[in-house]
Amino acid sequence: MNTRAEDFSGLTVAMITPFTSEGKIDFDVLAEQIEFQIAAGTPILSPVGTTGESPTLTVEEHCELIRQTVKIVAGRAKVLAGSGSNSTSEALNLTRKAEELGADAALVIGPYYNKPSQEGLYQHFKAIAHSVSLPICIYNVPGRTGRSIEPETIIRLAEIKNIAMVKEASGSMDAASRIIGATDLTVLSGDDSLTLPFMSIGARGVVSVVGNVAPVDLIALCAAIDANDYATARALHQKLFALCRKMLSLSTNPIPVKAAMKALGRDSGYLRLPMTELEPELNAQLLVTLREYGLLK
Repeated sequence: MNTRAEDFSGLTVAMITPFTSEGKIDFDVLAEQIEFQIAAGTPILSPVGTTGESPTLTVEEHCELIRQTVKIVAGRAKVLAGSGSNSTSEALNLTRKAEELGADAALVIGPYYNKPSQEGLYQHFKAIAHSVSLPICIYNVPGRTGRSIEPETIIRLAEIKNIAMVKEASGSMDAASRIIGATDLTVLSGDDSLTLPFMSIGARGVVSVVGNVAPVDLIALCAAIDANDYATARALHQKLFALCRKMLSLSTNPIPVKAAMKALGRDSGYLRLPMTELEPELNAQLLVTLREYGLLK
């Protein structure tokens, strides 16, 4: 398919932000996590999104995470940097900073809490897109923001040249179908378990939480769909399904994925308040899933 941002098709890993026991960002562990993804062949990394606990980061920390990610990646993958806010001026400034720091594109979440009208959402994204030359990925996640960016608003925004992608995390196949049918935007699934169904109707990949622990299988899933090898795709979907559901249903993201990465020896597992660690009984369920998947012995 010839969509507007084909370079961002396939797997994008929504990266966690590693912390020390003192609550500082652990840039050494960040480098290890990035190298793990590069070795797996992950084509796109997305720091400082929801999975990266962006609401708990200062602006300075947010920008330093983008800077360090771009530096460590060193052109070996694309960087889709989170730069959203419920304040248009702050989102605009963060997106400008992402461009200045060398990100390849910006992931901009719909404004949360203040619940703007569809016209307000349009003006918000328009102002950001007009302030940079960076490709913009609209992130629609009404479960987090309290307001859906309706397909008609996204179709209208598609008239702006550098509005290039949509991360559709509403779970609505109808919304995705409407956008895919009416625009050339590159639509990406925002839910790991919906990668196969979304791509089967024309989405071009997934922005993935589970990719933090199982990138190779997600890369293979996207490749199988692109090759119209649906037997392989269905098998990979079924293999991934339990892991995807546990990672996003046991508790609020990124609590389960951080617990999983701690169990795998790839992260400290520390979170910033108000996020707290996974309860012991839920962690036990997660460990069973990791063992059944073959990630943990």
